[in-house]
Amino acid sequence: MTVDYLNQLLLICSLVLLVAVAAVRLSSRSGLPSLLIYLGIGIAIGQDGIGGVVFDNAELTQLLGYSALVVILAEGGLGTKWKEIKPALPQAALLSTVGVAVSVGVTAAGAHYLAGLEWRQALLIGAVVSSTDAAAVFSVLRSVPLPARLTGVLEAESGFNDAPVVILVVAFSTAGPIDDWYVLIGEIALQLAIGAAIGLAIGWLGAYAMRHVALPASGLYPIAVMAIAVSAYAAGALAHGSGFLAVYLAALVLGNARLPHAPATRGFAEGLGWIGQIGMFVLLGLLVTPHKLLDDIVAGLLIGLILTLAARPLSVLVGVLPFRMPWQEKTLLSWAGLRGAVPIVLATIPMVANVPGSERAFNIVFVLVVVFTLIQGPTLPWLARRLRLGAADGAAAADLGIESAPLERLRGHLLSTSIGPASRMHGVEIGELRLPKGAAVTLVVRNGTSFVPGPTTVLRRGDELLVVATNPVRDAAERRLQAISQGGKLAGWLGAGAGPGGGEAGGTPTTTPAGGGGGTLARFRPGALRERRARGRGGR
Repeated sequence: MTVDYLNQLLLICSLVLLVAVAAVRLSSRSGLPSLLIYLGIGIAIGQDGIGGVVFDNAELTQLLGYSALVVILAEGGLGTKWKEIKPALPQAALLSTVGVAVSVGVTAAGAHYLAGLEWRQALLIGAVVSSTDAAAVFSVLRSVPLPARLTGVLEAESGFNDAPVVILVVAFSTAGPIDDWYVLIGEIALQLAIGAAIGLAIGWLGAYAMRHVALPASGLYPIAVMAIAVSAYAAGALAHGSGFLAVYLAALVLGNARLPHAPATRGFAEGLGWIGQIGMFVLLGLLVTPHKLLDDIVAGLLIGLILTLAARPLSVLVGVLPFRMPWQEKTLLSWAGLRGAVPIVLATIPMVANVPGSERAFNIVFVLVVVFTLIQGPTLPWLARRLRLGAADGAAAADLGIESAPLERLRGHLLSTSIGPASRMHGVEIGELRLPKGAAVTLVVRNGTSFVPGPTTVLRRGDELLVVATNPVRDAAERRLQAISQGGKLAGWLGAGAGPGGGEAGGTPTTTPAGGGGGTLARFRPGALRERRARGRGGR
């Protein structure tokens, strides 16, 4: 490694990144999954392409693929809303355990009896392709307007099912005999429990520390958050637990903890996630030898059909059997089991372990992923429309992006938010916000002009607000702003949202807005008018 070689390497990597970034725009317009374009870039610069680069280091690919997957899972956890996946946790847990077992068994049986593979090779392929890919699911589903409950199930499943699949692939890649099924189940349960406990603990401790320690620069917060998430993976793996589950759960806790500079943190994590995806797919494209795929195309297509048309639908039926779910949602869950880089990375595990036939298994998995991702990804929005499973109107108003910056010496926080097109904060006066005592709107930026608002200042779409809140009421102020954005000026009175200061699910206002902005209604809690009328009738 010389300086000249390093310069050439940096030039090539920067050009690859620029081409990959341009490919994202192309994929968004054409509906073609971007991961296939990244694989194509790797193949193009590989030994059978125009670049002629020879790369056959499966061990390095596995290590870098694991690292990229850790970052992708962390980014997915940070961007996942707890309120969306909370109702979906039971379904996701069954799909990522029982569903995976069903998928492995059906796919392996089809690969053995129909494709003629040996049982160990068939079990390896069945385990490798039974994990939905987090990168593919996170990127595709967030551009498809699905109901929150379905998005929650698919995102949580893709975050959970990597752990049991990795355990199965490693078990099937051992040189000796495969452990009994009950031993595998016990090992999976133990590793999942250890990983979940470590991930939740590190996520909670990290969120507590980030909320109570003011760092000297805002750019340090995203770095610290990602470091905490990665440490959860390392701690879980070193404790012989599931590191992948640990990093996802830790990031999920951090992403829903209202951390300082949360939007900047999510943006930073999203950028790292893109780098991880691009690097992983390009490297996998380099590793594959295209002319060797020709002999395994038929087997890849056959096993892909078994997986897509039999194994995945059956695993969904079994996984959601205890729950009431319409057939339309089951159909979409079956078709949305997207595969991506994760199966290809897992296919390198038997290659590193020198399992007989592992190179053919890798080629079969590569063909399967490329072909069926090309089919399933672009057709998913069409299927959602045909099944009439679009997201409900008004979903865009469900969240209000609020960025928080700690003011350590003033013992307070500076909250920054903007009023979006669907927000019901439009038309609300400052006084009608009814923020808790200790919080106040100090500045409004409208059309590039900033001014200090008064109690009767009417908020408009596109306004940016700066709210100063003391430490004790910081969370209450943020919840109140979220409630107004969802339910309008009467949020908390008519059951629309919750928010301290205006009543939380029927609570009593803590302050009366100056200037009469809230009117008479602001001085009464829900039910107060009925109580006064009842007392009046009793007096008469």
